[in-house]
This record gives sequence, structure tokens and C-alpha cells, in this order.
Amino acid sequence: MGVTGMLITLFLLILSALDVLFFFLPNSNFDPKAVSVFEKTRPKFEGALKVNSILAKTQKWHEGDLVGPESIAADSTGTLYAGLADGRIVKLEGDKVVDVVRTGKQMTNCGTPEAEPTCGRPLGMRFDKYGINLIVADAYLGLLEVNPKARTVSTLVPPSPGMNNRPFRFVNDLDIARDRTIYFTDSSSKWQRRQLHYSILEGDNTGRLMAYHPKTGEMEVLMDGLHFANGVQISPDGDHVLVAETGALRIMKYYIKGEHEGKSEVFAQNLPGFPDNIRLSSKGGYWVGIATVRTDFFDLFQLYPRAKSFTAKVFSLPWLIGKTSRNYGLLLELDENGHITRSFHDPTGSVIPGSLSEVHDDGDVLFFGSFRSPFVGRLELKD
Repeated sequence: MGVTGMLITLFLLILSALDVLFFFLPNSNFDPKAVSVFEKTRPKFEGALKVNSILAKTQKWHEGDLVGPESIAADSTGTLYAGLADGRIVKLEGDKVVDVVRTGKQMTNCGTPEAEPTCGRPLGMRFDKYGINLIVADAYLGLLEVNPKARTVSTLVPPSPGMNNRPFRFVNDLDIARDRTIYFTDSSSKWQRRQLHYSILEGDNTGRLMAYHPKTGEMEVLMDGLHFANGVQISPDGDHVLVAETGALRIMKYYIKGEHEGKSEVFAQNLPGFPDNIRLSSKGGYWVGIATVRTDFFDLFQLYPRAKSFTAKVFSLPWLIGKTSRNYGLLLELDENGHITRSFHDPTGSVIPGSLSEVHDDGDVLFFGSFRSPFVGRLELKD
């Protein structure tokens, strides 16, 4: 451990001691745990992770007309749609942004965290196999079906009653199998999207991977105990589903067909940042958006529950994370075995300052979604 690491450790020990002294300060229901995966030395930026500035060449498409376009989906004509922080789903037609629907109700403060439960917050989105109806994972309102032509929204899976006496509090991403089964994640049974910092810092492992069968209306829990279940992607041959376990810095594989059906295993682990959505690469393999890269402070912080407890009592966690995170854009490409084959960086965060949630690969162009940026990124690929 270097001098910086020793100083950070000393600081965290002091915070831990202060938590003992201020034991009786109110702390909501925040119950932090040590998250052991952060004990691993994070991978060095070398080889396939070698630093470059490719992401800094990204065009800011529709800048200022969008806020937090988390997920991007293309209809049967190739037209792109995005879900925004204020609850709107919009169509990107050339230079125009066209409102399609709202998942929730319109309010004057839509787009703020406190209004999200009412306004809605569309996250993962996919068109059905016909490219006509858009299936949407809304963090607060459940699994929705949007007809863009008719501009209607219907509920497929409401947030309550959920499954096994646990409502869906944070529906996040989805993918649709050839038989129309919808695989989707509920990031936490305890925290909502506007409280995601608490979920990550707590070490909350109440995330789940679900399967919804539209033909019968039945639902089942495929994986439970996940640390912030996030992005979902079905493999090209349809035999397994990949799930980003953001709070554990890894991606899990769950078999839905074949001799290993019903079993799960680690697909990729000890990633250099927090994985968000997973999408197919046109070259084969998968794109993984990195929400934020790891830092020495955060890695050590996750090992000290009392330091986290005291910090949550006296500071705003979003403020703290903002002050201790890096403005560093990172995108990973993984092969079918979970190995990193390429990485695109923006080391200074001049264009992509983290918050890269998803990639839509059009073959010649990559479109980037973000849970925070005021634009969709557009990057032309050049071999």
C-alpha cells in the first residue's frame, strides 16, 4: 500500500471511530456492510485497457434537448428512441426530438429526484421482435409496453405486489427472448433509483433477475441476492442471459437453455469500474457501459462499514460520491468468454465524464446513452 493508500486508510479509521462516538445519531435504515470484492487490486490500464482518447472524439448529438438518455432503442425502420430523466420517451428524427409518451404524470419539477416516483424514470428499453412496440423498464412504474404510433402506455408488470412478498422498487433493464419472454432486473428490494448511492455504499444485495412470460402472465425469480442488478443481455444463440452486478464489479451468466439450464456463473469480474447496461457488439461479443471508474478512496471506503455509517449521518452521499469520483469516460468491449478485448477512454472527461450507461451499435456508428449527460453520444467507428 502506497502513502496515499495509508492516508486514506487512516482517514477511514478516524471516521469509523467517530461513528462509535456518534452512535445515537439517526441513520435511517442504512445498514452498511464491508464489500469484500473491493479488496481485489483493480486491473491496470494496460493491454486491452490501455489509455486512449477515443471517447473524446464523440459528437454530442441533440445536446441540450435531452437530459439523461439512459437507454436507446431502434424500431423496425432504424429510428432511435431514448428515455429521459423527466419521464419522457422521445424519438430522434434527424435534427428533431419528438415527444412520444410520458411513462408517468407531468409535473413542473419532473427531472428532479424527488419527482421521479410520480413522473416516472424510463431506464432500459427494447423493441419487440417486430420492432413495433417498445418494452420499457421504468424504475418506479414497472415493466411497460409503449405503442409509439398510437402514443399509448400500458403496464405489463406493476411494481406491486412484486414477487415473494417483495415489491419491485427499482426496475432497471431488460431483454426479450425469441419466445417473447422478457428478462428484467430489479436492482434493489430496499432502495429506489433516487437512493442508488445508499444501495451501492450499503453493499445491498437484494437485487434480482426476473423472467416475465407475456403469454401466460406468469413471472419467476431466476437469480436473487445480487448486488445492484443492472444491465441485461441475452446471448446471440439464446442459451444464457448476462446480468451486470454493478455493486460487485462483475457480470453474471445465467443459463436459460441447454444442459446447464437454471445454473449461474461469473462471466467477468473485478472490472475497472461499475458496469451498467450490456449490449451486443456488431463485431461479436458485448459492449459494457461503465457508470464510473474505481478510485483508491472508494475501493477502501467499501471495506469500512462504520466509516460509511458515520458519513451517511453527516454528509449527503450523492455529494460525497461526486467529490471522490473521477471524471473519466470508459467503455469496454468483452468477447464471448468475458475477456476485455477493447476499451475506449476519455481520460479527462472532456466529452464523456463517466455516466456512460449504454451503447447502441449501428455497425458503423456507436450511440451512447447516459443517465446524466444532456445529449446522446455519437461516435463513428474507423477500423
